[in-house]
Amino acid sequence: MTRKPFKTALAFTATAALAACSTVGDLPSERVAEARLTFANGVPAGTAQLVSNGQTLTLAVLATGLEPGEHGFHLHTTGKCEAPGFTSAGGHLNPGGNEHGSLNPQGKHLGDLPNLVVGASRSASADVDLGDDTAILRNQLFDADGTAIVIHAGADDYLSDPAGDAGSRVACGVLTQTR
Repeated sequence: MTRKPFKTALAFTATAALAACSTVGDLPSERVAEARLTFANGVPAGTAQLVSNGQTLTLAVLATGLEPGEHGFHLHTTGKCEAPGFTSAGGHLNPGGNEHGSLNPQGKHLGDLPNLVVGASRSASADVDLGDDTAILRNQLFDADGTAIVIHAGADDYLSDPAGDAGSRVACGVLTQTR
């Protein structure tokens, strides 16, 4: 009988590594894209990272310097953030042609995200799962003109079409692929 200790050890290590990743949330993740959010005056307003675990794309946002309260934030159709009003970012990213809002019977589209809740520290964070078809999502997010993340002055009501009645655009960042 021939022993192959190296191959046995390698197989054991690979099996142990896979067992350690027993749920989707435990799968190794990679940063797919990032954005630096800024206010119209150029002052930094936070960061966003798009992370893939191979199954799901998650948008992780850390925003700072905002007024306390709820702020709508959305993915927008164009990767441009020209001040003062950030209108260069276009409308909400809506590849399926749905109406706006998770409370709208004809809604929710890809650009719809939950409100950021900003506390007295004037900062907020959110992790939002965008979906589990990463190839399609990447094509929609990284088309020829890119995608922007926009934070609004007020809360999104999750219903009003086309923009959730969230008020003016106060911060913006362009998603840039890292891989």
